[in-house]
Amino acid sequence: MTQAVIVREYARLTTEPIQSSLDRAQISTTAFDWLCKLNASFSAKGAAIVQIEGRRWLKLDNHVGVLETPCGTRLEILPKHFEQGDCVMQSRQLLCRMICTAFDLPRRDAGQADLERFDLPINEWVMMRFLQALDQLTKRGMRFDYQRVEEEQRYLRGQLDIAKQMRLPPGRQHYFQLRHDVFLPDRPENRLLRLALERIVQGTLDPDNWRLANELRGLLHDVPFSTDIEQDFRLWRSDRLMAHYQAVKPWCEMILHNQLPMAVSGEWRGTSLLFPMEMLFELYVEACLRRVLPKGAKLIRQPAREYLCRHDDGMMFRLKPDLLLEHEGQRWILDTKWKRLDSADKRGKYGLSQADFYQMHAYGHRYFDDGSRADMLLIFPRKPSFLEALPEFVYSERMRLWVVPFDLEDGLLRVAGLHDRQELPAVFGQMYPV
Repeated sequence: MTQAVIVREYARLTTEPIQSSLDRAQISTTAFDWLCKLNASFSAKGAAIVQIEGRRWLKLDNHVGVLETPCGTRLEILPKHFEQGDCVMQSRQLLCRMICTAFDLPRRDAGQADLERFDLPINEWVMMRFLQALDQLTKRGMRFDYQRVEEEQRYLRGQLDIAKQMRLPPGRQHYFQLRHDVFLPDRPENRLLRLALERIVQGTLDPDNWRLANELRGLLHDVPFSTDIEQDFRLWRSDRLMAHYQAVKPWCEMILHNQLPMAVSGEWRGTSLLFPMEMLFELYVEACLRRVLPKGAKLIRQPAREYLCRHDDGMMFRLKPDLLLEHEGQRWILDTKWKRLDSADKRGKYGLSQADFYQMHAYGHRYFDDGSRADMLLIFPRKPSFLEALPEFVYSERMRLWVVPFDLEDGLLRVAGLHDRQELPAVFGQMYPV
């Protein structure tokens, strides 16, 4: 029997009987042990997902998504952003929107039926979108290819292979060595779709997804499974004849773990998906800003042009800010932080981290070491406690830093107040609503 547990970032999990909420919940002992083992494997790669607090408590990190344990526990982790209203529904909608935008997934107008499906965890939502795209694809028609078949038959079909026929011994000369083409759906795109569909059939717990997946499996029964996912994705064609396949490709990549920042395959249950929230927020901000960039502006993700210092005739400690904006000969460093700020808490430094300011100071020195003016932005999610940009932080006469909110609903910077006082470069005036 599946146990569904819904929490959010930094929630605490325990095996003790407690009253569950979004910030603390009870899980089974087997699920607790499995999470500890999973965390050990992730920690070895430098990406811990939980913090172990004693023998009975775990504290989640800033990863969101779904984890399904072999014992049947489905742990859904939502972004910690909303505090009022239906936090679960709002958080799911936010997470779905950020994933679609960050990974440039196909969009569609949401009707009432789609809005009602936001009661699904994120992995079931991904499966639903894949199935919907695949359903549309099958209705438009799947692409087939001619494949050359060489075989031996008692009858003539296609082209006779004269060289092979002449080499037959006398006792087998009544067989024909044939070559002919067969029109089959066995092509890389269809093999990948068939494999993704099979994983959904075996992993989904939603009855609507299971029903549609089995209907589509009957239509794709003659398509073999992909045995080399990476090679088949490389062979995926994107020409005019395959244009109707493009809508389903991103969802197929997500199901088959080809495009996620982090993913875990459940041994007993369906696919488990994890997104580091820092990375997801960075990708979301980048995708949103690209849509409103002024003409001629260039946005570079994680430039790696500079180093912190020299050592023994070499460079050491590469500096990689999240974004570098270039426009009309000027440059701006943009760095994103998934953290809650309080603009009224000046005594507590608004919740800002001194380490982040040291980091921005290093960016300003190395990326603007030609003596030009260094303007930088730290971008945080917009919340009721942080609605407007803070006054500028001055490192020196030529180096300034702004801390600005990013509206997750509209996907835009909220810097109007600062722009009115001419405290930000004019290029940002085109990147927020007036």
